Amino acid sequence: MAKKQRKPIVAVVGRPNVGKSTLFNSLAGQRISIVQDTPGITRDRIYTDVTWLDQTFTLIDTGGIEPDSQDVILSQMRAQAQIAIDTADVILFLVDVKDGLVDSDYKVADMLRRSHKPVVLVVNKVDSFEKYMADVYEFYNLGIGDPHPVSAANRLGIGDMLEEVVSHFDKSAEGEEEDERPRVAIVGKPNVGKSSLINKLLGEDRLIVSDIAGTTRDAVDTEITHNGKEYVFIDTAGLRRKNKIREDLERYMIVRAVAAVERADIVVLVIDAVEGVSEQDAKIAGIAHDRGKAVIIAVNKWDAVEKDDKTIYEMTDRIRGVLSYMPYAEILFISAVTGQRLHKLFDLIDMVSENHAMRVATGVLNEIMAEAVALQQPPSDKGKRLRLYYITQVAVKPPTFVIFVNNKELMHFSYTRYIENQIRETFGFRGTPLRFIIRERNEKEQ
Repeated sequence: MAKKQRKPIVAVVGRPNVGKSTLFNSLAGQRISIVQDTPGITRDRIYTDVTWLDQTFTLIDTGGIEPDSQDVILSQMRAQAQIAIDTADVILFLVDVKDGLVDSDYKVADMLRRSHKPVVLVVNKVDSFEKYMADVYEFYNLGIGDPHPVSAANRLGIGDMLEEVVSHFDKSAEGEEEDERPRVAIVGKPNVGKSSLINKLLGEDRLIVSDIAGTTRDAVDTEITHNGKEYVFIDTAGLRRKNKIREDLERYMIVRAVAAVERADIVVLVIDAVEGVSEQDAKIAGIAHDRGKAVIIAVNKWDAVEKDDKTIYEMTDRIRGVLSYMPYAEILFISAVTGQRLHKLFDLIDMVSENHAMRVATGVLNEIMAEAVALQQPPSDKGKRLRLYYITQVAVKPPTFVIFVNNKELMHFSYTRYIENQIRETFGFRGTPLRFIIRERNEKEQ
């Protein structure tokens, strides 16, 4: 089976009120309001998946700007542009036909041009092509290619714009995805010790370390060999410490995390043991969960915590409480400074990587399901009882199952969870989420 292609990342940059959110919502369609995937997480709508023809990409909104004063707008736009340059494969630069060209557009265009990333210039609010076309041409002066007239509100010109966006995706990557090495993203809040963790892993093993160019061009992936096996670590730690990006720091962190998680199979979420598990941690964990990645929670700085015989259990309970939607995640208590338990990290990565790609034979799955149904009657409503006909596994990374039933409405979330628990009881699947798709089948004479 071909390896799953990494989704390209497209970032939107632009001044206040040029219509970034309208474009974002228009491209995301209805999906944007569906936030039920991850209970317990209130997520800013920073990213969403967009499918155009046969291409799916991740769209990122790089941030709102408070229209305060011109200086502030410009510095925030630069911060936005920097986020986009650092993480995106393609940048959507949004301008407003009604405002015309303004000074900050020029300055941001300069930054984007120097980045050598593909930029698609989108002129928004063109409600009538006849009326505004002459004004659209003015934007050629930015020197970043053809302006694409659109109306995000009326969905005009969107197809042509998307055509241009997908033309910039790297097609060459498709053939070279046969890399079987585990790809591990190290994510977490600033200053939790991500860099020191990678440095320690490198130092401990004193290895053939070479820097291979990351797909996001300026991110650098690190190859580490441990016990003769190669791993690729994707680091989000290289956050350029720009004094400008204070209030955008959280957004920046989230965007970087999305970019890293997208390219990985396994996510190591680093949490600060001294601070404990926070809302920011939950946001980053939510990205990994939504994306169906295998997860290890590494509680770093464990050497700096005063401990008694209960400390580890209390901390585990707290993490499980805040990250209740991922009970499957493995937890490891480490210290990047002293190297405590770091040797175990590779064992865990191997285990969760194996589980993430595990296939279960259809016959065995149906036996487990039949047994589960015998132990606990499926729910019924108004005299109609749920019947489960058949289960089969259709994908890996994450393991994804389809269950055929007589009536989808009767398949409550809790019963799906019960079937999941039965499968986990048999096969473990530690460290990986499982996905279930419920399909209806007509009740034929069985």
